[in-house]
Amino acid sequence: MTPDILILAQEAADSSKLAATIWSGLSLGAIYALLAMGFVIIFKATHVLNFAHGALAALGAFFVASFATIIDVPGRWMPNAPAWLTWGLAVVLALIAAALVGMLLERLFLRPMVGEELFAVAIVTLGIDIVVRNITNDWIGTDIRPLGDPWGTNFFDLGFVRIAHTEIAQFVVSIVLVVGVALFFRSRTGIAMRATAFDQEAARAQGINVGRIFAISWAIGAVLAAVGGIFASTFPRRTGVDQATAFFAFKAFPAIILGGLDSIVGAVIGGFVIGLAEVAAGTYLEQFEFLGTGFGGVVPYIVMLIVLLVRPYGLFGTEEIRRV
Repeated sequence: MTPDILILAQEAADSSKLAATIWSGLSLGAIYALLAMGFVIIFKATHVLNFAHGALAALGAFFVASFATIIDVPGRWMPNAPAWLTWGLAVVLALIAAALVGMLLERLFLRPMVGEELFAVAIVTLGIDIVVRNITNDWIGTDIRPLGDPWGTNFFDLGFVRIAHTEIAQFVVSIVLVVGVALFFRSRTGIAMRATAFDQEAARAQGINVGRIFAISWAIGAVLAAVGGIFASTFPRRTGVDQATAFFAFKAFPAIILGGLDSIVGAVIGGFVIGLAEVAAGTYLEQFEFLGTGFGGVVPYIVMLIVLLVRPYGLFGTEEIRRV
């Protein structure tokens, strides 16, 4: 091969690598954005740092595996229905179950803690995480539980990048949910949630049922966590839900801090920034052996720390001014 052909081949390979990196980063960032949005909605409405978010993500994914493959509901009642329809209905049932679990946890363990110190409430959510994660792990067992999604390992090959069918579905669902959350906050209930987030006592004085708002916020947060857990458990990242799914959800924490604990916009932007940073570091820094393997997983936390040094409340978080 002539030098010119070698140069062109190298440029094509570099372009393909860059395109694959960007796409993988955006795909990962979409999952982080979903997980971050659920966390932020709970914090925004209740001022609770929900450290059980990863456990809820894994539980939601396991609900899908249970309905779609283990007990086959509603598939067993619809033998002639298309696979995508029965799986979609199984997902709806799983999300309803996740929402109910979120509301139940809020009512039993978080509602009695209203007015207590933030540290004490955070410890309660850590306890919830341990309990839910251990129960879910017992149900999952040591084997991966496939979700039975209709996309499988299929992908589109565009030449310069390969796009999994599940990633297309992931982006579509992410866009729909982001728009849905934006519209929700313009609704009567959404405005009540924003008022509760601003001042709980004033919201209660205006006739807003603060307890109902808390329950709704936990239901929405659990649903978004479950959706993030579903896509984190499908191809190309995994082939099903396992005991590591809950820890995968915790990787979205830098996105939450980066964007701001109380900012939905920040959660979305932070998710994509962290996703791109993690994939880019894993792709282009792997050649530096002194950094060690898995350095890409450390980069999101480095980015988070750098941003916090400049903006302690995150890129879009609300600053609090305290008089001393």
